[in-house]
Amino acid sequence: MKQTHPVKVIAVTGGKGGVGKTSVSVNLSVGLSEMGRRVVLMDADLGLANVDVMLGLRPQQNIADVLAGRCSLREVMVSAGDNFWIVPAASGTQEMTALSAHEHAELIHAFNDIADDLDVLVIDTAAGISDSVVSFVRAAQEVLVVVCDEPTSITDAYALIKLLNRDYQMTRFRVLANMVRTDTEGRSMFNKLLTVTDRFLDVTLQYVGSIPYDESVRKAVQKQRAVLRAAPKEKAALAYRQLANKVDSWPVSNSPRGHLEFFVERLVQGARLP
Repeated sequence: MKQTHPVKVIAVTGGKGGVGKTSVSVNLSVGLSEMGRRVVLMDADLGLANVDVMLGLRPQQNIADVLAGRCSLREVMVSAGDNFWIVPAASGTQEMTALSAHEHAELIHAFNDIADDLDVLVIDTAAGISDSVVSFVRAAQEVLVVVCDEPTSITDAYALIKLLNRDYQMTRFRVLANMVRTDTEGRSMFNKLLTVTDRFLDVTLQYVGSIPYDESVRKAVQKQRAVLRAAPKEKAALAYRQLANKVDSWPVSNSPRGHLEFFVERLVQGARLP
């Protein structure tokens, strides 16, 4: 039997909008691709696509075309640089925000076709705690919760973690503080979240680090470029490189967890191999 390589699957989420999830997803993907990893970034904000906009791309097809059977997942993938592709979502399409459980499962299974061509799948989820967000987060191996220095950010991140823990028995989350003035501020945000999760939930949180507030990020967004490419020596870009290195060192799960997840057939096959 052919040995299959495992794919690392990371969901970038946060509960509320405005915390910089898409910027984190894009720059993490760029950072990993610069390290030679083959990275696919899925825009999982299915009705309000913005990954393609952030990268100045104009895709002709998107996830909606895959679900409608008009093309394959491979056909909608758009190159965003060496070792880096995006799977674009639809924009301004309300029906895409209300997919059935069966449609979510179809989409997750569609990724099996490209499993041999990538090392890392990054999923940029929508804001909130909709069924769509929950489906994609549960289907990932790693959950990266992005928080920023707003009371609603901590509250909404807690609400998302609580839902995933209470209803789906998820117990492990990684936390990234974004747009911080100092790393101490980032650590303080993490501690606020940790205080409430330790008190009320049976979960493990791990602090991944912080991304500093940096004017070069806003300028890069205006230029429709990743800050890692537009301003590679600025402090935000340096922090994103550190994040990519850290993420690259995370072990890849090689056994299925008993529910719908990306590349589960590959995990089952890997678990059976001697």
